[in-house]
Amino acid sequence: MNRLGKIISFIIFNLITVTAINAQDISIELGPDQIALNQSFTITVKVEGETLKSYNKFPDIEGFVKRGTSSSSSTNIFNGQVSRSQSVTQTYIAEREGTVSIPPFTIVVNGKEISSPGKTVRVVAAQQRQQQKRYDPFGSDPFEDFFGRGSGATEFEDIKEDAFFALTTDKDEVYTGEGINTTLAFYVSDDNRAPLQFHDLTTQLTKILKKIRPKNVWEENFSIENIRPEPINLNGKRYSVYKIFQASFFPLNDEDIVFPRVGLEMIKYKVAKNPSFFGQNRKEDFKTFYSKPKTIKVKPLPDHPLKDQVAVGDYELREKINSTKAETGDSFQYEFGVRGTGNIAYINEPAIKKDKNLEIYPPDSEERITRSGVSVMGTKTFNYYIMPKEPGIYNLSDYIQFIYFNPMKKAYDTLQSDYILEVEGSSLKNKSISDASATGLFYDRIENESNEVEQFTDFDWLKTVVNIFIVLALGISLFILFKKS
Repeated sequence: MNRLGKIISFIIFNLITVTAINAQDISIELGPDQIALNQSFTITVKVEGETLKSYNKFPDIEGFVKRGTSSSSSTNIFNGQVSRSQSVTQTYIAEREGTVSIPPFTIVVNGKEISSPGKTVRVVAAQQRQQQKRYDPFGSDPFEDFFGRGSGATEFEDIKEDAFFALTTDKDEVYTGEGINTTLAFYVSDDNRAPLQFHDLTTQLTKILKKIRPKNVWEENFSIENIRPEPINLNGKRYSVYKIFQASFFPLNDEDIVFPRVGLEMIKYKVAKNPSFFGQNRKEDFKTFYSKPKTIKVKPLPDHPLKDQVAVGDYELREKINSTKAETGDSFQYEFGVRGTGNIAYINEPAIKKDKNLEIYPPDSEERITRSGVSVMGTKTFNYYIMPKEPGIYNLSDYIQFIYFNPMKKAYDTLQSDYILEVEGSSLKNKSISDASATGLFYDRIENESNEVEQFTDFDWLKTVVNIFIVLALGISLFILFKKS
């Protein structure tokens, strides 16, 4: 090709590049048509020309198992114009060899529906991993001859990163049973110039959690599925936070919780000292970022007869009843709901006072838990059937009470009903389930009866009558027998 042809080719390539940079495009990229059993398949959502603000769930694929997500971003400057590209990748692992069909699917990205036609992927036997030279699409410069630079080696420099890895908690001191919200996150300053990227995050996170998960705690996991940057201001400086794990831990005893120092390995690229337009401008390297160790002081609850049984949290009562007036023998349907912030799963049934005049049957229970921000919130509801046996006025606060410890007030508190029942009708005290005698039910009498062995002398007269009857019967039988003879 002569020099004029090279110039024309360069101009055409330049125009194509500028057009691509100015375009705003959202796309879905699927992995290869064939993978080995020990290789992963990926689905990537890529956004160019705008910020990746939101996206919904990646599809579930029969024959594949999800194995975490990763995200990356890059910024390019060309002829004074800035082009940003962001992507998030869902990784899948094949369950077995064979053919996996990925049906067409849609993902909502930045409020727009982006469709993929799907495809068929062939899964073959696992392949032996070999040390191969990594393919580098930017390893050579097709226009080196045009610019006359030859094949000299590119020098790279390590740019100091403005980023850190941290384990943070919302409290430094808690009571036994009080929640500690714990977050593992990677922080990147808006002023950072060093290119960074996550890698093998699922494997790393599994090892990290084995080290930091405390013993003797109840865990409420916030289940982070998608790692997205969240803006935050620290000491007047803006950062993007990438949360990789978040959970609330509720200590079951007063042993201090110790979080050790853990490391997260990141891909950190070295940048070419003299970048070329089409050449290799960065080189992959690795750096491990370490969190600082942290200890949470756990305090025992103040002395109380129920200190080892009560729930801990900030709760309020939500109650309902179908009626406050009824006849003896009719039932009330009563709902006692404990709502608030704390370990909802640990809430036990309220204390019930037993009374022969007001029978309260064991409840059905239901719980709803929400994990939001840095709190675990929810409601645990107990549904009761209450049957009055005697007319009168009954204050439910005397019969059903929920005692708990409020760490905000640093004191024990009690939730009790505001309902007052008005019962009319005749007494059921002299009646049993099957119209038993006035002495009452067997189970009502059993507590008042003696358990000593007694001799039943009152029945001697009955024995005498029976013996006389037997003698008379025997005499009549003998008389009839001899008469016939």
